[in-house]
Amino acid sequence: MLRCIAIDDEDLALELLEDYISKVPYLQLVATSDDPLEALTIIQEQAIDLVFLDIQMPGLNGLQLIQSLSNNPMCILVTAYSQYALDGFNLNVVDYLVKPVPFDRFLKACNKANELHQLKNKSSEMAKESEPNYFFINADYSHIKVSYADILWVEGLKDYIKIHLTNNSKPIVARISMKSLEELLPSSKFLRIQKSYIVSKTQITAVKKNSVFIGSTELSIGENYKDSVIAFLGKKAE
Repeated sequence: MLRCIAIDDEDLALELLEDYISKVPYLQLVATSDDPLEALTIIQEQAIDLVFLDIQMPGLNGLQLIQSLSNNPMCILVTAYSQYALDGFNLNVVDYLVKPVPFDRFLKACNKANELHQLKNKSSEMAKESEPNYFFINADYSHIKVSYADILWVEGLKDYIKIHLTNNSKPIVARISMKSLEELLPSSKFLRIQKSYIVSKTQITAVKKNSVFIGSTELSIGENYKDSVIAFLGKKAE
């Protein structure tokens, strides 16, 4: 499903876009707006995959709006002016539609956007699959293979660390700094909750005001890491 927004300062044009979008099963209309500045705020605050927008609008035209975007959603220009096509494609718009736009031409542009979206998601999945799911650490005079999925939490002890595992009651003890180990662990899977603790996100069973629980084990949250824990909780709630 592509989450989209339609932007046009003409009511009839906006109504037509809304009608067209409702007929495309993989489009979800999140918002419509006749004010480009208001629309810019919506795009920045919400997860928008695709933007339909006019060019000639008061305050901020469509090309300027695209240039001001930082989260890079796909854009389809829908305008009465054909002379801006080159400018639009230089900004990597998905398509450039000249009003009045027949539905079949609109659908063709949407299909193109959907194909690009699927390709991007597939590329992201392939990149994740190609990432190693383990690392080696020097401990007990050996290089020990540690799978990310087996880690419960990591405890820092001055120049040493303890890696607590799901499949072993005895933690791995290694002479390495927490900072060096943190660099080995992908941030998508692990969360540092204080100077002495890094926890596996998937192993967190509960979070209280000042603590994270891994099963029945309570680990305190450091003052400097509370924002990171709050951000993690916010993502999980979405």
